[in-house]
Amino acid sequence: MLQALKTRLFRALGKDPEAVIVSFRSGDPALADAMCAEIRRLEPARRHFEVTLEEAATVKQKFRSYRIGLAPVLFTDDPKYQPLRRAALLLAPRKILAYNGRLERHHLRLATPIASYLFLQNVPLDRIFLRPKWLFPWRNDKTIRPALHRTIEGQARHQGRSSVAILTPYFPYPLSHGGAVRIFNLLREAAHEFDVMLYSFTEGGIAEADLAPVLPLVSKIHLVPKPRYREPRWSTLAPPETCEYDSRAMRKLWGARQADVAQVEYTYLASYGGDILVEHDVTFDLHAQVRARRKTFSARWDWWRWRRFELRAVRCYKQVVVMSDKDRELLKRARTTVIENGVDLGRFEPSPEIPGRRLLFIGSFRHFPNIVAFRFLMEKIFPHVHDAELTVVAGPEPLLHWRNHTGTLRPPQHPRLRLLEFVADVRPLYREANIVVIPTLESAGTNLKVLEALAMERAVVSTPSGVAGLGLEHGMTAWIAEDAADLAAGITKLLEDDALRASIAQAGRVRAKKHFDWRAIGRRQRSLLRELAGDRLILRAATADDLSAITRIQALSPSASQWEPRDYLGLDSMVAVLPENKLAGFVVSRATAPEEREILNLAVDPGLRRQGIGLRLLEAELERSEGSWFLEVRESNTAAMRLYEVAGFQVVGQRENYYNNPPESGIVMRFLS
Repeated sequence: MLQALKTRLFRALGKDPEAVIVSFRSGDPALADAMCAEIRRLEPARRHFEVTLEEAATVKQKFRSYRIGLAPVLFTDDPKYQPLRRAALLLAPRKILAYNGRLERHHLRLATPIASYLFLQNVPLDRIFLRPKWLFPWRNDKTIRPALHRTIEGQARHQGRSSVAILTPYFPYPLSHGGAVRIFNLLREAAHEFDVMLYSFTEGGIAEADLAPVLPLVSKIHLVPKPRYREPRWSTLAPPETCEYDSRAMRKLWGARQADVAQVEYTYLASYGGDILVEHDVTFDLHAQVRARRKTFSARWDWWRWRRFELRAVRCYKQVVVMSDKDRELLKRARTTVIENGVDLGRFEPSPEIPGRRLLFIGSFRHFPNIVAFRFLMEKIFPHVHDAELTVVAGPEPLLHWRNHTGTLRPPQHPRLRLLEFVADVRPLYREANIVVIPTLESAGTNLKVLEALAMERAVVSTPSGVAGLGLEHGMTAWIAEDAADLAAGITKLLEDDALRASIAQAGRVRAKKHFDWRAIGRRQRSLLRELAGDRLILRAATADDLSAITRIQALSPSASQWEPRDYLGLDSMVAVLPENKLAGFVVSRATAPEEREILNLAVDPGLRRQGIGLRLLEAELERSEGSWFLEVRESNTAAMRLYEVAGFQVVGQRENYYNNPPESGIVMRFLS
């Protein structure tokens, strides 16, 4: 009966009584296709219409005789579709089914104005009904903070060594992004002298294959699941990223640590406290760049609370480590040490360039500035670079992060574009590239991908923010330009000028070797850890009073050279002394030519080995002068060869029957500073 009355009413109004669905294609075509396909699948019995942007002005007239049952509309950041969205709201204001860039849907209702507003502001659907914990009694805090943790034993502790506890927001393997690369390499460097305990958050389990490279470097690993933070991101005075890592389980473990030095990686873990805070970037600087570009209240809010939090946090630590002088100036704090990012020069070795016109951009889409950079590259730069091929490494799940950030279904397609996801080993991509492009518009800290490109001896074309803090010079060690036209012109010029491209690439490799070797950076980190832990070791020149102890140590080290100890006083000799004037080891060297020296002997008391004393002596000796250093080591003395390799020596030759008692070949090794 009711249906019959409705039918008569709509016919009297001149409308078709059967409700229809009108889908408004008010966004990226691929997203619109997906939305329309989903609606047809959900409502197969209804009549369906689709409206494009070109039809926006005729919508009301076209559907005057129809009863609108549902009006799906795409709401993304693209302003050109606003006329079509307005047409949908005028046609069927109470029937709007809004879709966002993630293809989530929500009925716009006057009864739920806040939820509808938040959805239109691109807040994820599963978060729009959350309430801050301070909104009593209407709070809707569903944050999950796991109480469990996992502890994994690593290497046995070394008697006499100092210890360092390191807190990280993620497990530092695999090396899938710059932060993991830095933490892993400096973890390895610290392990040469310190017992390391790693405290790490996890998202999901850790594969045994990922544990394997880390376990030899640490004495213990504590793994805590990352909390599932379920408060509105706007609702806290502290930045939401800091709230995401607020874990009772981790606070309990971290509070019970037994270490000489405690180091915290990343600002958003600063509330855990410790001795050293490592600022991988000055986060409020990044948000200042976002604020300047977007000019929205939310961007200003994020910048203000990050600046407030960060400047307070750095005052609570004995030392703050930053990536560049620029970052140190931003923090305006006295006890700040620059320990730059680095690159593994032994792993990222140059190879001859393959002729071609191939560009490479590496940047995980999980980090939103890389999406901004990719769009800038594809929309403003690449169309003006002809006959070039572009490879992009977008990291894990790039389509998910792309859709969440841009409101479009997939990145732009191009016949000369190859888009890759996570790549475990990027070196083959560097080898095949002719130019590495860093079109970053928003960036903080320093980019490790630039250092990898320099180490691989590939020319870099970048914006100023892409190479900030690295000391690169335009036209010398990189091609640096601000706007899209100049970047495109630079890429074209370098592709056509082989000599200039090679010159920039070679100069970049020289700078990487001189300033960004992880071994040199690791020495600075160990020096800082030593300063805070208390340095028990004194390094000084050897005297006649030391000869008896040197004689004893040399006699207990049959693999070392057996020289007459009294002769060492006429050479450059240094000893390492522990408290109570106990001599722990010695090193002897001499100049053999201008800018060339030779290490004659190095030995450590057998009872004091594996405490980093030999490495301390060796590194102090290498600081005497720049140039080439040579040494010989018994072929069977693999432990000594590993020590020399850690310091940067490389095998360059072999001398047959160089040693006596017993006869044995000598391996010749060289260090270049």
